[in-house]
Amino acid sequence: MTTIRIATAADVPSLSKLLSQLFAQEAEFTPDREAQARGLGMIIADPAVGRILLAEREGMVIGMVNLLYTVSTALGARVAILEDMVIDKASRRAGTGGKLLAAAIERARADGARRITLLTDHDNAGAHKFYRGYGFERSSMVPFRLALAPTLTA
Repeated sequence: MTTIRIATAADVPSLSKLLSQLFAQEAEFTPDREAQARGLGMIIADPAVGRILLAEREGMVIGMVNLLYTVSTALGARVAILEDMVIDKASRRAGTGGKLLAAAIERARADGARRITLLTDHDNAGAHKFYRGYGFERSSMVPFRLALAPTLTA
């Protein structure tokens, strides 16, 4: 039986493995376990930053999703950014993704979010169909990125 729960610091190694699977298939990212563990730890340590939900079966972490929180001035309310939705390759096509996404939507709602935004690779038709099945709609907004180098501090 699959259970969904909020991740703890003890889950970081398992979550990092899942992120390596995800980033190996995404066009813009490269797996980096150290960076991934650092980012996961930052989210887990501060629920105001976000929540990580995981799917677990027989004591094994088989899926995860991040909800990161910010404030929308357009809505005058808290909103969520959904990131890092991934199910272990060996556990796909068993309904786990749907359970995890439904739990993330409910968690965001319970945490006071009024909207969830997510990004997918533009050519990932399977993900687009999956998210549409849960009520997500394609936005007319176009993402832009600026990578910033870390600043040196004294």
